[in-house]
Amino acid sequence: MEAPPFSPLIRSVGLTGVLITFGARATDEANRAAIAFRGAVDALAWPEVDESSSTLVSAFFRIDLSKHSFLMIQDRLADILASRDWSATPLPEGRALWTIPAVFGGARAPQFDEAAEAAGLSATQALADLTQTRLRVLTLGFAPGQPYLGTLNAAWDIPRQVGLTPNVPAGALVAAVRQICLFAKDTPTGWRHVGQSSFACFRPDADVPFPLAPGDEVQFTEVSVAELERLEAHGIDGAERMVIA
Repeated sequence: MEAPPFSPLIRSVGLTGVLITFGARATDEANRAAIAFRGAVDALAWPEVDESSSTLVSAFFRIDLSKHSFLMIQDRLADILASRDWSATPLPEGRALWTIPAVFGGARAPQFDEAAEAAGLSATQALADLTQTRLRVLTLGFAPGQPYLGTLNAAWDIPRQVGLTPNVPAGALVAAVRQICLFAKDTPTGWRHVGQSSFACFRPDADVPFPLAPGDEVQFTEVSVAELERLEAHGIDGAERMVIA
């Protein structure tokens, strides 16, 4: 993918914190930079930073700017930004590879064929792309713990639907704009429903409520409808987690 079209931009968000933006649109390089930069600043454990997060192209640091000078924070962040090429910086340690079983096509994922056609692929080619590509967790958002995963190859730069699908269940894999979103809850969507898992993105009673984190990787494996139903009946997802960095 192309490099971010402009240099990182530092700006305040009212008095709530500081946002560093690495690109005007979502690219692999801008996302990598946002995740890596957030991790590097977190590792410094600045007392001024109450919390951090990252988006597709930005890193945000929650800082009470009524108590701390934005200009001072800006200068410190600018020094870190200038220290390296963040779009080529390794992602933070502690990342995991998740292998998640899912059904593709049929009644449980009824828009798989439509999405494959929009991508100019046969069903076999589409399935290979969706199960052989290791996707990075680009960001979490829209619903608690819900990941946006990318990046699929250029054939998957398919547009969103013109209308909305009224409801797609939790655990659904939906596709658009070279990304897969793994739904945390039942919701309407303009993305195409291409797969179905039993993976729970939000686990409010667990020690780690959000199992996936930006920088993690996800690879889907195809299972039968019968296997998915078995997993659902036992309240499990069949996912495997392996630390990769």
